[in-house]
Amino acid sequence: MRTAVVIGATGQIGRPTVDALVRDGWQVTAASRRGGRDRAWDDGVRAVRLDRSDDAALAAVVGDGCDLLVDMVAYDAVHARQLTDLAARVGSAVVVSSVAVYEDDRGRGFDTQGEPDGFPVYPVPVPETQRTTAAGETSYGTRKVALERELLAAGAKLPVTVLRAGAVHGPYSPLPRELYFVKRNLDGRRERVLAYRGESRFHPSSARNIAELVRLAAARPGSRVLNACDGEAPTVAEIGAAVDAVMGVSTRTTLLDGPPAGSVGRTPWSVPLPVVFDMAAAERELGYHPVVSYAESLPATVEWLTGVLGGREWRERFPLLAQVYPDLFDYPAEDAWRTA
Repeated sequence: MRTAVVIGATGQIGRPTVDALVRDGWQVTAASRRGGRDRAWDDGVRAVRLDRSDDAALAAVVGDGCDLLVDMVAYDAVHARQLTDLAARVGSAVVVSSVAVYEDDRGRGFDTQGEPDGFPVYPVPVPETQRTTAAGETSYGTRKVALERELLAAGAKLPVTVLRAGAVHGPYSPLPRELYFVKRNLDGRRERVLAYRGESRFHPSSARNIAELVRLAAARPGSRVLNACDGEAPTVAEIGAAVDAVMGVSTRTTLLDGPPAGSVGRTPWSVPLPVVFDMAAAERELGYHPVVSYAESLPATVEWLTGVLGGREWRERFPLLAQVYPDLFDYPAEDAWRTA
């Protein structure tokens, strides 16, 4: 039986990935910081505790070797070298990266969005051949570029598929953008404001679709970089409507022609220009077809968010989301804007 080790197995992407590999006939060791299990996994999944910063511990989990090593949490060149040091004991690897590595032809990217005229003007859609930012240690994007380059340089001894994920969504997310609409509906807020006429598009990536890409790449080892997104990139207005449909509510939307008015109209998807990624290479090289659409994935996400929130303070339940979007639910500002 083919053997696989999944690092970050109990995370948002790791859970469906373990499930997809098991269904495809792999014997999986699920490694995570706490060594937990998902209820969907069968008894054949071996769950182990792993401190990713401990090189010896990672080597011990790989043991005498495995056919596949999947890494959900690799972040920089240091993590890349951890993997390449194990090349003699690993058949191939799949590593999750991010679309944050891309920059436009003027050097603008995710790191420059807050600067005047700093929002990137990407082609629509963005292919994997689009230029990337410089490798480094200054930001999430530069660290991911360093990770990718280190891994791809070792392709002769360790075939690695690098998957560049977009706005990842699904249960167990530490950054659940969908909470923007779910919490408003739970709070009885039936009026909303959307900047850029609700037409912003920031390409989502279902954790289940990323898991499908991992499964396909595992069956076709090679050194490559692929975008890892859903089959469609809905607008923020379409996302809101889809959440409303799942929750059975009706809402009214006011559209701003331009950017947010302070916090009013700002959502986790609010971008002035489309950020959409080309999935043709994944289709061509792996035969990829999304296993779930955005709308089809939403019921599970809404159910999970509702359960985790449970009427409690959202910042305590989702501290990373609160750090990135601190004014996500500034209801007083919205009310004041409406009455101004």
